[in-house]
Amino acid sequence: MLTNQILSAARNVGLQSRRNYGVSAVLLAKASDPIQQLFVTKLREYAQKSQSAGGKLVDATPEIQRELKQEMEKLAKQYGGGQGEDMTAFPAFKFEEPKIDPINASA
Repeated sequence: MLTNQILSAARNVGLQSRRNYGVSAVLLAKASDPIQQLFVTKLREYAQKSQSAGGKLVDATPEIQRELKQEMEKLAKQYGGGQGEDMTAFPAFKFEEPKIDPINASA
Protein backbone atom coordinates (compact mmCIF):
# COMPACT_ATOMS: atom_id res chain seq x y z
CA MET A 1 0.00 0.00 0.00
CA LEU A 2 2.82 2.38 0.81
CA THR A 3 4.54 1.55 -2.47
CA ASN A 4 1.34 2.38 -4.39
CA GLN A 5 1.21 5.81 -2.74
CA ILE A 6 4.88 6.42 -3.47
CA LEU A 7 4.46 5.43 -7.13
CA SER A 8 1.36 7.62 -7.44
CA ALA A 9 3.20 10.58 -5.91
CA ALA A 10 6.16 10.03 -8.25
CA ARG A 11 3.86 10.02 -11.29
CA ASN A 12 2.19 13.24 -10.14
CA VAL A 13 5.56 14.95 -9.59
CA GLY A 14 6.69 13.89 -13.06
CA LEU A 15 3.50 15.18 -14.64
CA GLN A 16 3.72 18.51 -12.81
CA SER A 17 7.36 19.00 -13.77
CA ARG A 18 6.59 18.35 -17.46
CA ARG A 19 3.71 20.84 -17.37
CA ASN A 20 5.80 23.48 -15.62
CA TYR A 21 8.68 22.99 -18.06
CA GLY A 22 6.31 23.23 -21.03
CA VAL A 23 4.85 26.51 -19.81
CA SER A 24 8.11 28.11 -18.71
CA ALA A 25 10.03 27.08 -21.85
CA VAL A 26 7.73 29.20 -24.00
CA LEU A 27 8.06 32.18 -21.67
CA LEU A 28 11.84 31.98 -21.46
CA ALA A 29 12.46 31.53 -25.17
CA LYS A 30 13.49 34.60 -27.12
CA ALA A 31 11.74 35.56 -30.31
CA SER A 32 13.80 33.57 -32.80
CA ASP A 33 11.22 33.78 -35.56
CA PRO A 34 11.94 36.84 -37.76
CA ILE A 35 8.24 37.62 -38.19
CA GLN A 36 7.68 37.43 -34.45
CA GLN A 37 10.70 39.67 -33.87
CA LEU A 38 9.38 42.19 -36.41
CA PHE A 39 6.00 42.18 -34.65
CA VAL A 40 7.60 42.85 -31.26
CA THR A 41 9.73 45.62 -32.75
CA LYS A 42 6.68 47.29 -34.30
CA LEU A 43 4.76 47.04 -31.02
CA ARG A 44 7.58 48.77 -29.16
CA GLU A 45 7.84 51.43 -31.87
CA TYR A 46 4.07 52.07 -31.71
CA ALA A 47 4.17 52.31 -27.91
CA GLN A 48 6.92 54.90 -28.14
CA LYS A 49 5.03 56.94 -30.77
CA SER A 50 1.82 56.68 -28.76
CA GLN A 51 3.54 58.09 -25.69
CA SER A 52 5.00 60.99 -27.65
CA ALA A 53 1.61 61.75 -29.27
CA GLY A 54 0.05 62.31 -25.86
CA GLY A 55 -3.17 60.35 -26.30
CA LYS A 56 -3.95 61.51 -29.82
CA LEU A 57 -3.85 59.48 -33.02
CA VAL A 58 -0.41 58.17 -33.97
CA ASP A 59 0.93 59.40 -37.32
CA ALA A 60 -2.34 61.18 -38.13
CA THR A 61 -2.41 63.41 -41.19
CA PRO A 62 -4.60 66.53 -41.26
CA GLU A 63 -7.00 64.66 -43.54
CA ILE A 64 -7.42 61.82 -41.03
CA GLN A 65 -7.94 64.31 -38.20
CA ARG A 66 -10.58 66.12 -40.26
CA GLU A 67 -12.38 62.82 -40.95
CA LEU A 68 -12.30 61.97 -37.24
CA LYS A 69 -13.79 65.36 -36.39
CA GLN A 70 -16.56 64.88 -38.98
CA GLU A 71 -17.40 61.41 -37.64
CA MET A 72 -17.51 62.70 -34.05
CA GLU A 73 -19.86 65.52 -35.10
CA LYS A 74 -22.07 63.02 -36.92
CA LEU A 75 -22.20 60.83 -33.81
CA ALA A 76 -23.01 63.83 -31.65
CA LYS A 77 -25.97 64.73 -33.88
CA GLN A 78 -27.18 61.13 -34.05
CA TYR A 79 -26.98 60.41 -30.33
CA GLY A 80 -27.85 63.80 -28.90
CA GLY A 81 -24.48 65.25 -27.98
CA GLY A 82 -24.58 69.00 -27.59
CA GLN A 83 -22.06 71.65 -28.53
CA GLY A 84 -18.77 71.11 -26.69
CA GLU A 85 -19.84 67.77 -25.22
CA ASP A 86 -17.15 65.08 -25.16
CA MET A 87 -18.59 62.08 -27.00
CA THR A 88 -15.56 59.92 -26.18
CA ALA A 89 -16.14 60.10 -22.41
CA PHE A 90 -18.19 57.48 -20.61
CA PRO A 91 -21.65 58.88 -19.78
CA ALA A 92 -22.38 59.93 -16.22
CA PHE A 93 -25.61 58.44 -14.92
CA LYS A 94 -27.66 60.18 -12.26
CA PHE A 95 -30.25 58.11 -10.43
CA GLU A 96 -32.60 59.92 -8.11
CA GLU A 97 -34.52 58.22 -5.36
CA PRO A 98 -38.22 58.10 -6.16
CA LYS A 99 -40.51 59.95 -3.78
CA ILE A 100 -42.59 57.39 -1.92
CA ASP A 101 -45.69 58.25 0.11
CA PRO A 102 -45.53 57.02 3.69
CA ILE A 103 -47.71 54.07 4.58
CA ASN A 104 -50.44 55.02 6.99
CA ALA A 105 -50.73 52.03 9.35
CA SER A 106 -53.65 53.47 11.35
CA ALA A 107 -56.10 53.69 8.43
